Amino acid sequence: MGVSMRWISLAGCTAMTWAVTASAAPAADPIPVEVFAALPAIETPRLSPDGTKVAAMVGVKGKQALVVTNLFDKVPPKVLPPGKVDINWYRWVNDDWLVVGLGDKDKIYDQDVYVTRIAGVKTDMSKIVPLGWTKTGLDADDVLWIAHDGSTRIVTSKSTGYFVPEDYMPSVWSADVATGEMIRIERSQIHVDAWDADGDGNVRLGFVESSEDRPTVLYRPDGTSKFTKIVLKRAKDQTIPLPQVYRRDGNAIALADDGGRNEIYELMLPSFTLGKKLYGDPKYDVEDVWSNATSDDLDGFVVIDHKVRFDWLNPQLKEVQAALDQSVGVGNGRIVSMSRDRKKLLVEVGDPSQAGALYYWNTDGAKMERIGYNQSALKSRKLSPVKTITYTARDGMAIEAVLTLPRNRPATKLPLIVMPHGGPGARDMESYDWWAQYAAELGYVVIQPNYRGSTGYGVAFQKAGEGEWGMKMQDDLLDAINYATKQGIADPSRVCIVGASYGGYAAMRGAQRDSAHYKCAISFAGISDLSAMKRYDTKFLLGPYGKAYWTKQVRDFSTVSPRFHAADFTVPILIAHGVEDKRVPVKQSRWLAEELKKAGKTYQYLEQKEGDHHFSRAEDRLQFLKAMKAFLDKYNPS
Repeated sequence: MGVSMRWISLAGCTAMTWAVTASAAPAADPIPVEVFAALPAIETPRLSPDGTKVAAMVGVKGKQALVVTNLFDKVPPKVLPPGKVDINWYRWVNDDWLVVGLGDKDKIYDQDVYVTRIAGVKTDMSKIVPLGWTKTGLDADDVLWIAHDGSTRIVTSKSTGYFVPEDYMPSVWSADVATGEMIRIERSQIHVDAWDADGDGNVRLGFVESSEDRPTVLYRPDGTSKFTKIVLKRAKDQTIPLPQVYRRDGNAIALADDGGRNEIYELMLPSFTLGKKLYGDPKYDVEDVWSNATSDDLDGFVVIDHKVRFDWLNPQLKEVQAALDQSVGVGNGRIVSMSRDRKKLLVEVGDPSQAGALYYWNTDGAKMERIGYNQSALKSRKLSPVKTITYTARDGMAIEAVLTLPRNRPATKLPLIVMPHGGPGARDMESYDWWAQYAAELGYVVIQPNYRGSTGYGVAFQKAGEGEWGMKMQDDLLDAINYATKQGIADPSRVCIVGASYGGYAAMRGAQRDSAHYKCAISFAGISDLSAMKRYDTKFLLGPYGKAYWTKQVRDFSTVSPRFHAADFTVPILIAHGVEDKRVPVKQSRWLAEELKKAGKTYQYLEQKEGDHHFSRAEDRLQFLKAMKAFLDKYNPS
């Protein structure tokens, strides 16, 4: 039986060979801005345990909505209508129920806070079941375990917070996503700020906030014995090895950075000493693992080198990946989800210049069938080429960057856009980027530096960013300009810096500190006052960890906060922000706009009343891209 192609806005899809998607040639005609502004047709798809349904975020009438579709019958897709509450994640519990992580801004005692909750959602959208929403504190969306037997049971950790002061730290509950029944199985303990469970749902580990000289945990070998406090034989600043799975032999497999980057080791229990290294990459961190169906061993590893790379232990998946690599090129075919028996797969196919497509593959058969294109207007069309380059910063540090060259233009003396990523604890890689591709479509070469402090390159590289907000991290961006200029790609007199979130801060700081190097700057959801952001994070998102994080990142908050240096701005800046942004408050951009106005500087301010931090509305994307083009046309034309 073939896949029923009835995804929203994706009617009429048929089976398609891999080679067609991989080899589609670029067209010469220009692509309208509306195409780049359109939301992805399918985002973060998840296959049900039996492999018959797909849950995904889908663009529905210009907004992202959670949609569940059945691949093999004629039932219309079921939609959870978009609303003000964030859908942060979702996971299958059984073939008929999802558990969904939700978040929203609220006020407690006149303080802005971000509240997280979980709910059971029946896949026909007929029932939404809140799980422990009353008498619960800020953080209540940590799911430790999901049953493997087809039942509706999960194990979840949540704090009660302000409501029950004596139970402020997280406790652990067994929950039924279909009925809402909640049974506490572990009470909170002083200083235990997180819990971990094994593949059978037994709570095995507690992570202790401790004043000890060395990291400390609570551990037990099963789900019934008493916890033992274990002071690990590690320095206080060393991270605790994180168990990825608990093996049946009583030990575990853990992620640890003792070798200078995240790698996979055997973990001896209860001593928490590392055994044999099982897997690692000589240059890049291990980003994630795939556990097996029973969560007592691993199926494979995830590394990002220039693209996402899957290294499989499971022989069946290893064979599938080899076939994908051979057919569409290494890194261009990615298994994004799979059924419990590992035989039904969701595979995303597309190189970095393509929006790509999603396929369903039952490995018991020979044919892979397309569910839909990620961007229905683009289909498999190739746009501007993307590659990874490496340049040397002024202090000798090697920096990787993603370079997008505008199609159909000679790569010589082009106008340049420097586009630092958000985070900064993140990284760019070779993948389809609607924003960078639009800039390239306008005729700009785009360079996206993975500046110091970016993740994926090991401990030393990330630590090199500590205390360097607005300092060496900005220098890394200037050194990217130097690279592109020396290569003859870019015209150093036609450079603009463009970014969002941390990248928006970098754009603000660039226009203030480094205006001699830029003709203009564009900031979306940027941070202008780092001290105010620290206060917000401490109360709102990161809690007690906010203060420690910001103390590491910034040396002198006032010096590197653009809000307080409006007089230094000598290039035009476009400042845009969404009022509904829950990650960076809109007042961060309002403050800078106000100071620039007082100082008589050239700026434009765009405020999107329903906009959020993630461009989750097509209308906001389109408005912003049009404003960006008009601004570039005026101050740094291509």
